[in-house]
Amino acid sequence: MRLTLTLDDELLQELKAHALRSNLPLKDVVNRALREGLRGLRSSPQRRRFRTKTYPMGRPKGVKLDKALDMAASIGDREAIRKMAPAR
Repeated sequence: MRLTLTLDDELLQELKAHALRSNLPLKDVVNRALREGLRGLRSSPQRRRFRTKTYPMGRPKGVKLDKALDMAASIGDREAIRKMAPAR
């Protein structure tokens, strides 16, 4: 089938160079490139699952970790006390 396409100049030069290196007609090189490109478009890339590394940070004494608001209040209270303490 005949079709008129407009190609970027750099792309056409690359296709011609490949045709010369592989000793194939330009038509064959273009068809092969299009087939491989379509194959790549059809297959979805395999995504690796992202995992976050965790690190132990210690545990505040007397605070239940399942009570986020209690923990935030405890930390806030300690910070307020630290700020009110006289400078040494």
